[in-house]
Amino acid sequence: MAQSTHPFAGFEWLIAWRYLRAKRREGGVSVMTWISLVGIALAVFALVATLAVRSGFRYEFVQTILGANAHVTVTSSTYRDENQRKSRAIKDFDAIADNIRAVPGVVRAAPIIRGQLMASFNGRNAGVEVFGEREVDLLTLPLIATPETQYGDLTRFQHGIAIGTGVARELGVATGDRIKIISPDGVKTAFGTAPRIKSFEVVYVFGVGRYDIDRTRVYMPFAEAQSYFNREGTADEIEILVSDPDNVDDYVIPIISAAGPRALVWTWWDSSGGFLQALQTEDNVMFIILSILVLIASMNIVSGLIMLVKNKGGDVGILRTMGLTEGSIMRIFFIVGASIGVTGTLIGLIAGCLFAIYIDPVFTAVNWAMGGGVWDPSVRYLSQLPARLEVKDAAVAVSLSLVLSFVATIFPARRAARMNPVEALRYE
Repeated sequence: MAQSTHPFAGFEWLIAWRYLRAKRREGGVSVMTWISLVGIALAVFALVATLAVRSGFRYEFVQTILGANAHVTVTSSTYRDENQRKSRAIKDFDAIADNIRAVPGVVRAAPIIRGQLMASFNGRNAGVEVFGEREVDLLTLPLIATPETQYGDLTRFQHGIAIGTGVARELGVATGDRIKIISPDGVKTAFGTAPRIKSFEVVYVFGVGRYDIDRTRVYMPFAEAQSYFNREGTADEIEILVSDPDNVDDYVIPIISAAGPRALVWTWWDSSGGFLQALQTEDNVMFIILSILVLIASMNIVSGLIMLVKNKGGDVGILRTMGLTEGSIMRIFFIVGASIGVTGTLIGLIAGCLFAIYIDPVFTAVNWAMGGGVWDPSVRYLSQLPARLEVKDAAVAVSLSLVLSFVATIFPARRAARMNPVEALRYE
């Protein structure tokens, strides 16, 4: 009577290893099995690389939002000024900013002037968005004070303006050049409204790595912006940074209470949340598609093992007559199939990690091979393809591949275990 042994005994690993090493003419591992190994490796590589790029894109996109824009913006509701004209100007902006800074978790509150104008230099024009800020406040805006690329001296901000690299490229200017800022809402004359035109020296050029900021953003000294936009004694908005922007909604009510009854609040999630939700939906769809790819690669293990079981039918019959149990036979073939899945998964994981780590030279090579223009920052907002390798993403890819590989191995292993030894040896 066959005696049971403890699961995954040494002889089971030895037999499985001999089957893996056996040549095809000896009834060993088939070409289909090698194809399944390569397929799993490629599928895991694609999954790890996609998850890394997905995480990197979302991280960089959010960081540029949080580093160059307000986490919370406070504006005023409409009211009538002393001339009975509708206005949304904030009069006591310094007092309101001080009250907001006292809110726990608020790290920055700066009054700003904001307007959309046209910039001109040497016959070239560009639409720009002007932000009037004090130098001390601008220095506390992370991606403007310490951007990816910078030219000039931000400490000379009071003597000119700061512009994005996209604006500088569009106009063909460099630091030291003087550009004209043109507003259609100018001085009213007997012949109509004359546009307001004033020239400013470019003292600082910044590049934060996000197209829509670098291409449109211009910073002007706060007092100069008040005069230019006819906002003497008022501000348009109060720009706020908080210590925990991921939970920005927790700050809304305290900020409204500190800002007063006319305050209206707009958070970074209100302006960019829809885009991030679309990214999340796309990420989920891509994960499902790539998971199906891993599943297909794992299914190849089934066909490879079925061929192996057929070739080794005589060996199975002999092993059964020698006293091996069905469980031992099943575990032997399970080890064979699982080894293919584990090996393919490890190869794919290593390749995916290397891709994420060395994505810059890889992308440079791809861009060169395709003749350039593979990555359009005007469409994707970021200036380059990012990748962020996270342990959680790698663990998800590995776990998915291993589970599917192990499950796919069970069916042919059970078939081998239930093989009748008499039938297996009849034609041997």
